[in-house]
Amino acid sequence: MKIEYVTAIDGPSGAGKSTVARTLAKRLGHKYIDTGAMYRAAAFEAKRQGVDIENPSELEEFLKSLTIVQEMIGGEVITRLGKEDVTQRLRAPEMGMMASRISAFPAVRERLVELQRNMGKQGGVVMEGRDIGSVVFPDADYKFYLCASAEERARRRQKEHEQRGEETDFETLLAEIKQRDLNDSTREVAPLLLAPDALKIDSTDKDVETVVEEILRHMNV
Repeated sequence: MKIEYVTAIDGPSGAGKSTVARTLAKRLGHKYIDTGAMYRAAAFEAKRQGVDIENPSELEEFLKSLTIVQEMIGGEVITRLGKEDVTQRLRAPEMGMMASRISAFPAVRERLVELQRNMGKQGGVVMEGRDIGSVVFPDADYKFYLCASAEERARRRQKEHEQRGEETDFETLLAEIKQRDLNDSTREVAPLLLAPDALKIDSTDKDVETVVEEILRHMNV
């Protein structure tokens, strides 16, 4: 089996894609790319610059200069806008909804897909997101779709927030996740969907290591 292969992991918000993909990449000795963080970075920078994303020409001009870089440092994915590390700023609760909104614009997806393909074209990557196996790398060597119940995903989000010292309401998180699912699955451009050749894994009652081992067995690694 070749070493320079691409592994795509798709699924809804809170399904555990980031943790699973990061762990899998470490086991394989591959680079991990968090495309969700890239969309949050684009949304963050657009808001910071006061870009009217509803204005096509203004959005197009903004995207021309948008540069997003990711690298692993100490087991953590660092996301940079140019040379500026914005990783911590992207973790605010509202960033997920902002990312979902900006990702619905074709010009945004076109630019970020270009960046993502450049990151993964040499292979040796584990890339996770909403449309990796269906749009970004439809010819990926391995495709997985990770899902979990909305309630379980809300519990995971609440735990993450509590670990950061943030107080959040479960019902609010659950409503946000359901709305995010609706936004992501019904948008016209690159909606969240299960690629026909992807292996679907329900992580509701599974820990990270169990999911990773299931993936590795399928990959025969």
